[in-house]
Amino acid sequence: MTDLLANLALGFSVAAHPYNIGFCLIGALVGTLVGVLPGVGTVATVAMLLPITFGLPPVGALIMLAGIYYGAQYGGSTTSILVNIPGEATSVVTCLDGHQMARQGRAGAALSISAIGSFFAGCVATVLVAALGAPLTGLALLFGPAEYFSLMVLGLIFAVVLAKGSVLKAIAMILAGLLLSMVGSDLETGAGRMTFDIPELSDGIGFANVAMGLFGFAEIIRNLEMSAESRDIVNAKITGLMPTRQDLIDSSGAIARGTILGSILGILPGGGAVVASFAAYTFEKRISKTPQKFGNGIIQGVAAPEAANNAAAQTSFIPLLTLGIPPNAVMALMVGAMTIHGIVPGPQVMTKQPELFWGMIASMWLGNLMLVIINLPLVGLWVSLLRVPYRLLFPSIIVFCCIGIYSINNSPTDVLIAAVFGLIGYWLVKHDFEPAPLVLAFVLGPLMEENLRRAMLIARGDATVFATRPISAGLLLISLALLTVALLPMIRKRRDEVFVESEN
Repeated sequence: MTDLLANLALGFSVAAHPYNIGFCLIGALVGTLVGVLPGVGTVATVAMLLPITFGLPPVGALIMLAGIYYGAQYGGSTTSILVNIPGEATSVVTCLDGHQMARQGRAGAALSISAIGSFFAGCVATVLVAALGAPLTGLALLFGPAEYFSLMVLGLIFAVVLAKGSVLKAIAMILAGLLLSMVGSDLETGAGRMTFDIPELSDGIGFANVAMGLFGFAEIIRNLEMSAESRDIVNAKITGLMPTRQDLIDSSGAIARGTILGSILGILPGGGAVVASFAAYTFEKRISKTPQKFGNGIIQGVAAPEAANNAAAQTSFIPLLTLGIPPNAVMALMVGAMTIHGIVPGPQVMTKQPELFWGMIASMWLGNLMLVIINLPLVGLWVSLLRVPYRLLFPSIIVFCCIGIYSINNSPTDVLIAAVFGLIGYWLVKHDFEPAPLVLAFVLGPLMEENLRRAMLIARGDATVFATRPISAGLLLISLALLTVALLPMIRKRRDEVFVESEN
């Protein structure tokens, strides 16, 4: 305990340096902006800013990049709640209840609870990173490729359990997402797969294209076919920008549970923050006395996933800082940033460069504080967007989406691909298919394929490796149990009744 306090004191002395506070603030502001603007992803932003960090001190550079990552988790909820477009993959679940709350005139409460939940989760996760970094290194070391693959299978089963309506349709969406993730070049041979000799598909389909199409453009098409009265939220009375006391009471348990779940899932590589937000929402719905209210504007449906994705974003630094293993694409870029500055990621960072390790951890707490100070006063500004008539708002949304998609690769083809996915997304919603499981499978697909190949290579082609390794077998058994429960006629009937009620 004494060592921990001494290390934290060192960290705060580093993080409190005026330069580092400035870098943290820049990261938090850029991260929020990245999250708010549809189509501008964290990965693309960090990649674009990586060259700028060459001339910065190593600690300041990493503090700024970290701020962008967890700042985007705050900002991503804003567009999810206001216009039903997830700024980040981790905010997909927030759309379900957040946007319904906005339509009921409670956008302010949804945005505030999102910021409060994110702040609480971020603070708790930062303490966990500090306290559990060393002990959890041992746990993470137990995970090999087989375990990572099984963990991601569990994440996809969570998505099936979460999806509305038919379980078979949800499984179909998972399979479609996995197939789409395989478009591009083979991981080992470099041969084209499902590219149809189209050069633009040789690098695969970008996440932004799929997400913006299925959630952005499809939502715009769906809204345009509604009558002006039903689609304009301008007439909805906004009852208050801050959450009521009852909102705080109702969401407190969901925030605490989301924080715990997100902290655990963030440590383990495999789309931690994305899986965490889905898992937290599913868990809240399962234990709720009124599951029929989920998807219909319930505050717990915003609080749990927002707390979970922020906690997971913070704890995903544990495998990076302790093992040098990047659990996601942003962390992979962080490894690149560390290498640029001559830092070798791994256990030696904690011992050889304690000021870097503990300075980053302390900066996360300061960054979370800054994000609440930045976000809460801006709730009124974001809510004022709702007063703009939809006929004026939707061209702006389309322009922002197109600029965001185009700016990633400077490719007009990406914009066309997003438009195609917009039409596909509209068709899916019309035929009662849930696009969220497809997006989750699309994100996890490449990681699953990589770990499947590595596991099979190590086992010399023996597929029983997934069943003979205890942790992997345990995760697969949990997945099987969840899927069986979801498919049981009694449970399936109850799910259908819940979703029918929630749609009325």
